[in-house]
Amino acid sequence: MYQLAPNIELLFTEAGDYHDRVRAAAAAGFDAVEMWGPTGVDAPAAPKDLPALKAALEETGTQLTAQLAEPRTQFMIPPWDHSEFFRKLDEGVEIARDLGCPRIVVGSGTGFGGWKRQVQLDKLVEIYQKAIAQIDGSGIALALEPVNVRVDHPGALLDRTAEAVYVARGVDSPFFGVLYDIYHSAVEGEDMAVELANAGDLVTYVQLADAPGRGEPGAGELDWPERLRTLRASGYGGPIGLEYYPQTESAASIARISDWAAGA
Repeated sequence: MYQLAPNIELLFTEAGDYHDRVRAAAAAGFDAVEMWGPTGVDAPAAPKDLPALKAALEETGTQLTAQLAEPRTQFMIPPWDHSEFFRKLDEGVEIARDLGCPRIVVGSGTGFGGWKRQVQLDKLVEIYQKAIAQIDGSGIALALEPVNVRVDHPGALLDRTAEAVYVARGVDSPFFGVLYDIYHSAVEGEDMAVELANAGDLVTYVQLADAPGRGEPGAGELDWPERLRTLRASGYGGPIGLEYYPQTESAASIARISDWAAGA
C-alpha cells in the first residue's frame, strides 16, 4: 500500500495552525504529511512555527515527506543572479534535517525567450549540479517538479516530464530526481505510462490531484484505480503527496483515494 501524505497547506486546515493539522492528519490515520515552503518566503506558503511543527511531528510519529525550496527563483530571467537560492538552500536543508524531511522540491522558474530551450535546460543541469555539490553529505535529496503551463503555471520553463528527466539525467546524482505530479501531467495531456517508463527510477516522489480543477480524487475525470495501477506497474513504491483542494471535509475527501491506493 502506498504511503499517502496529505498536504497541510490545503488539507486539515479546519484543525487550525500547521502543527494542529499534523495532529489532525495523524488522528485520521495518516503517518505522513507534506508542506510548501517552511518560512513562507514565497506566496501562497505561509510562515510555520517550526519548533511547534517539529513537536507535533515527533509527538505523533508523523513523517514530513517533502517541503519546497525557498525562494522559487526565476532561474532563466536576467541578470541570472541565483545567489539567494543558493543561500537559502543551506537554510532549507538545515530545516529539513531538523524536521526529519528527506527531500526538498525544486522547480525551473520561468523560461526566458532570449535563449533556445535546450540551452535553458542545460543551464538547469548546471545550476542543480552546483546545488547538489553544495549540500553534499547532508542526506537531503532534491526533487525537480515539472508543472503545467496550460492552467496553473503559465510561463514556467519545465512543463514536460521528459524534460525534467533530461535535467535529472544530466545532474546524475542519487540525491536528485523527478517529482511526477499526476495532475500536472494530465493537464498537459501526457501519457502517464509512457512518461513513467521513460523516467524509470528517476521518479523519486509523486503528487496527485484530480483534473480538471485540481480537486479531490473522484471530483474530476481521472480514473484513479487505473492511474494507481499504472504507477504501481512503473515500479514506484514511494510516498504520494495529496496536493489538492478538497471539496469536502479533509478526512472524508481522502477516503476514496485511500481505498484506491490500498488496492494498487
